[in-house]
Amino acid sequence: MSISRWKALLAGAMLGLWITYSSPPAFAAEINDYPTSARADYVFACMKANGETHQALERCSCSIDVIASLVPYERYVDAETVMSMIQTPGNLGNMFRATEFSKKVVDDLRRAQAEAEIRCF
Repeated sequence: MSISRWKALLAGAMLGLWITYSSPPAFAAEINDYPTSARADYVFACMKANGETHQALERCSCSIDVIASLVPYERYVDAETVMSMIQTPGNLGNMFRATEFSKKVVDDLRRAQAEAEIRCF
């Protein structure tokens, strides 16, 4: 085999390795499906409740990372919506308080928040 053929094979192999290791895995989008704005909203609200310090920033950032690892973003949005609507007085609020779906999504989020509390605070 000629030297130029070896160089071409080596260059191809190196390119393949570079592509493999420089791009995120295909499932990364599934793992990190929370938009930055949703993470920032959570961290801002968490810091407001826990003191606006650098330590609170680290703990609140950790907290949303744990929640994101346990609850898919779509489910998180559902739970946040339900929790907001539960606070609505009257029949509209009752519709959200009374459904099994509402209870399940809120319970899932609360379990994830409890896990985040244990790991991060």
